[in-house]
Amino acid sequence: MDALNSLLQGLASALTPTHLLYVLAGVLIGTIVGVLPGLGAITAIALLIPLSYGLEPTSGLILLCGVYYGAMYGGSTTSILIRTPGEVAAAVTALEGHEMAKRGHAGPALATSAVGSFIGGGLAVIGLVFLSPVLVDVSTAFGASEYAILLLGALLLTSTLMTGSKVKAMVSVLFGMALGIVGLDPQDTVERWTFGSLELSDGINIALIAMALFAIPEALRHLAMRERHSPPLFKAQRAWMSKDDLRRSAAPYARGSVIGFIAGLLPGLGPTLGAFSSYAVEKRVASPERRKMFGKGAIEGVAGPESANNAGVGGAMVPMLALAIPGSATTALLLYVFQMYGLQPGPQLFERSPDLVWTIIASMLVGNAVLLVLNLPMVKLFVQLLRVPPPLLYAGVLAFTFLGAYALTFSLFSLLLLLVIGLLGYFLQENQFPLTPAILAAVLVPMLELNVRRTLVISNGDWSVFVNRPLSLGLLLAIAAGVIIPLVLHRLRTRRAARV
Repeated sequence: MDALNSLLQGLASALTPTHLLYVLAGVLIGTIVGVLPGLGAITAIALLIPLSYGLEPTSGLILLCGVYYGAMYGGSTTSILIRTPGEVAAAVTALEGHEMAKRGHAGPALATSAVGSFIGGGLAVIGLVFLSPVLVDVSTAFGASEYAILLLGALLLTSTLMTGSKVKAMVSVLFGMALGIVGLDPQDTVERWTFGSLELSDGINIALIAMALFAIPEALRHLAMRERHSPPLFKAQRAWMSKDDLRRSAAPYARGSVIGFIAGLLPGLGPTLGAFSSYAVEKRVASPERRKMFGKGAIEGVAGPESANNAGVGGAMVPMLALAIPGSATTALLLYVFQMYGLQPGPQLFERSPDLVWTIIASMLVGNAVLLVLNLPMVKLFVQLLRVPPPLLYAGVLAFTFLGAYALTFSLFSLLLLLVIGLLGYFLQENQFPLTPAILAAVLVPMLELNVRRTLVISNGDWSVFVNRPLSLGLLLAIAAGVIIPLVLHRLRTRRAARV
């Protein structure tokens, strides 16, 4: 009851005119930034930090947190409409959302995204309020070896995202791994695949890779076509979800919220892995008939990931507020903002500044409701983007993509890198190589390498540490079962079909 009373007091504070204004400003800025390719929440927060210097701590933190979860929602809009993710976590939404748009279901896809974002964000805040003490204990039980195993499992699960040739899918994974290891060795500071370039010594920004592999190939493909008008497939038929859409989305909303919250809770993983994992789970649990729809516009592939990436925002706030351990790159920046205001997140923060903490938590609940109210009426407006002739639309996409890439480092080298990776992505896409596994591999490989090395340093090079700890062994067995059992079932189904 103490948590509920504290939340109600926080709501009363968050609903004051001043704080409500900052909530509204934060989610609006976040939505706009999320729509623009490559900018993302972390860039927007970095640019707004100077502005927040002059604000009272509660107002400044409400504004920046609003930008965070607003960007998570905004990134899905262009993913669905033009297959150009504004946020890395929204990249998986493009898989099914854009296919739905091509079939004339852009409105239901956007509505599904809006409702999923609200449900995922709302449930994550409730989880943050009531489950944070328990979940913090769980997160602290994970050591480097457990994180390494989790990341390895996520990399193996890329097979669930792959359709068509498995060889081509593995080539895509290797391509993503190659992009992910560019830069300085995290332990020995030895240059890897930098070709003597100082700009590559810090590695390749994941947002730039996502833009290059999604936005550039898609834009080039459409600009290469001779059609001067939108194809019939892009004509919007309706702007809201049908009863069947709602029925199919209900369970993915729930599963995605849980998966995203847990992924956000584990420091370093965040909403991106939650979104990809949710998509993998939805494809795995779908019936054989619905599984055939994945890659062709399955609404479950929008509902689950969109709930997950917004739930990941709330999950990532748990270790940041309770342990001062960032759950994502964006919460690392928010941790700096707390310290800038003279506040130190951790167990004592709830004792020393309870009003501030609960007002921020309540503002997230209010902000998610504001996002839903603002964005649902705008679905019809967003769908009108599909009426723009493709040459004009995708020329604009290229312009915003290059602008976003330049904003990452303010360097012309980023533009060159974007173009090179984008052309490689265009070549792969035109030859039916799936690009999504490359994105996931690029995200996971650096974290996997870091945790494997950290584990081996702690254990003095003893690899048995991965099976000696009960939690590590349990995770390994679960991953092995997740990989082997579907293969066995597929083989049995194949044999049964051959006999018939």
